[in-house]
Amino acid sequence: MIGERLSELREDKGLSQQQLADELAISVHTISSYERNKSNPDDEMKIKISKFFNVSLDYLLGVTKNQAPASQAKSRIIILENLPDVAIKELDNFLIYLRKKYNV
Repeated sequence: MIGERLSELREDKGLSQQQLADELAISVHTISSYERNKSNPDDEMKIKISKFFNVSLDYLLGVTKNQAPASQAKSRIIILENLPDVAIKELDNFLIYLRKKYNV
């Protein structure tokens, strides 16, 4: 799964494999190998990749569909906690709508 996610993130950012390899200080062959799931980055490289793309490790590893790092998720929770009750109710209704729309 990491290969697909890495390829998707790289392409979404408009980077070639060579450009990403340069950013991560590794060879283009290594990037290609990761993207084809022929090899897996070590833990240190996984962290470096997740920081570069500003995504969570869970997303990179395919555990979740949510790209947001934990720090962003915590910020969202703080914002939600400070909303007035009427806004929370509106948000709940909107989430119900989205779940139905996307069959989640």
